[in-house]
Order: sequence, then structure tokens, then C-alpha cells
Amino acid sequence: MAVSSSAWELPLVAVCQVTSTPDKKQNFITCAELIREAARLGACLAFLPEAFDFIARDPEETLHLSEPLGGNLLGEYTQLARECGLWLSLGGFHERGQDWEQTQKIYNCHVILNNKGSVVATYRKTHLCDVEIPGQGPMHESNSTIPGPSLESPVSTPAGKIGLAICYDMRFPELSLALVQAGAEILTYPSAFGSVTGPAHWEVLLRARAIESQCYVVAAAQCGRHHEKRASYGHSMVVDPWGTVVARCSEGPGLCLARIDLSYLRRLRQHLPVFQHRRPELYGHLGHPLS
Repeated sequence: MAVSSSAWELPLVAVCQVTSTPDKKQNFITCAELIREAARLGACLAFLPEAFDFIARDPEETLHLSEPLGGNLLGEYTQLARECGLWLSLGGFHERGQDWEQTQKIYNCHVILNNKGSVVATYRKTHLCDVEIPGQGPMHESNSTIPGPSLESPVSTPAGKIGLAICYDMRFPELSLALVQAGAEILTYPSAFGSVTGPAHWEVLLRARAIESQCYVVAAAQCGRHHEKRASYGHSMVVDPWGTVVARCSEGPGLCLARIDLSYLRRLRQHLPVFQHRRPELYGHLGHPLS
């Protein structure tokens, strides 16, 4: 479907692709360079992938490197958001929560910072990736991570209302349906997809979530080899509500840019009013609206 709004009037978002390692300092330097580039290019919001802070070699190292939200690393991103005047989607921070002393486990936390550096939303990943894919190696996220207790209501940003999710959450359409019924216009799936599931499922799932929810989908991804034990698929992208990939990162670290056209989204929902046509009396409410 054609986009008719004047492009220069539309908010610009930047999607950052990185290769995190266990070196937190170097990871921040890399992310900060991309964020500053996004600001220079005129973006109002920059999206970082899951595990932008680090990707460790094992659960013990993950726990050792983790920090609370009030720690030094989030403080650096707070200053960076203020410096650049940019909203930030920090797509998966290894968070020591208030229950750290009792549990000795962390949360996978998606943090939204506004352009003043204030935390305006946090979502803790609700679906943990405990899978064994032949050829990709086992993933047991629950060894170090606690599932989040709830979804987060969509947050208003200069680009639109953003519904927060993380990586494996994209396999659960109930979550996206709940977010769109709560007002989401953009769904975010910051990720670190594997080398086997990536080619098979990554783009298909993102486009499906966009089409069924009639939302923009923004997916910042990890790419390349993080260390000797792990690699990620990359292919960060933005998908429009029609299911068209409108921006895509090339191989390796970098960023891509996309305009968010909410008038187009509203026209599409008017022309194809699927949410008015749902029959919950037949199959129940798939994705209850958030309270």
C-alpha cells in the first residue's frame, strides 16, 4: 500500500545493530557511537537490541556482570540520552532487581529513556527462552533469569505509542494482541536470535506480528560472533503495518532508519478493521486488553 504523507513531516527512528561481548565498556562505546550517529541523522528515537550491555559466556558470568537499574551503566545511558536529546529503547538490560539478595537471579529488562534521560517505562521479559535447537546449541535463560510478572502499558513517545516486548516474546501473538488493544502503534522486539532459528523464523514472525496487529514492528538485533560459545543472526529491521519491510540493516554492526507514518496506520486499520470483526464468543479473548 502506498504511503502518501510527506516524508519530512514524519518521525524518524533509528534501529541499531551490534555485536555485544562480555566487555561492557567496549559495548557502551559501540552503542554510544551509533546513538550519536542516529541523533546526527535526525532520529527522535534509537532502538538498541537485547543484551546491548553484554553477552556473557555462561550464567555465572552473566550474574557477575549484571547491575541494578540505578547502577553506573544506566547512568551513562541517561547522560547520553540528555546529551543527544534522543529517546532510547534499551532493549534488554541484565537487571539486578529488588529481589536480587533473595534470588541471586536477574531480570531481562527493556528500558525506555526519554530525551531528558528519565526512565519512562520498564518491561521485564515474560517468556524466557529455554530451548534446545539442533545445530544452534542449548539456551536456558531461566538458569539466570526470572520471568517478568506482567506486561507494560504502551508508552507515548515522539514516534508513537510503543508496546514493549523482547525477542522470544515474538512467538506469542497473545502478547502483541494485548498490547495493540491497549493502544500500541509500534511493537518492539529487541533480540539476539540464533543462527538456525534466524533464517527460518525471524522475518516471518516479525511480519506476521505487524500484519495481525496492524502495527509498526521495530526489531533491533544482535549480530555476528560474541565469543567462542555464541553467535547471532542480525538482520535488524522495521516492518510497516501492511507487513512490508521498510528498513533493514546490512551485515555487521550499524544502523538503519525508518519513518513512522501513523496516519497511514490509521487508514489501514480503517480499511481493514479486523479488530472490529473478532468473534471472542467463539474462541475467547486472545490477548486480553491490559488493565
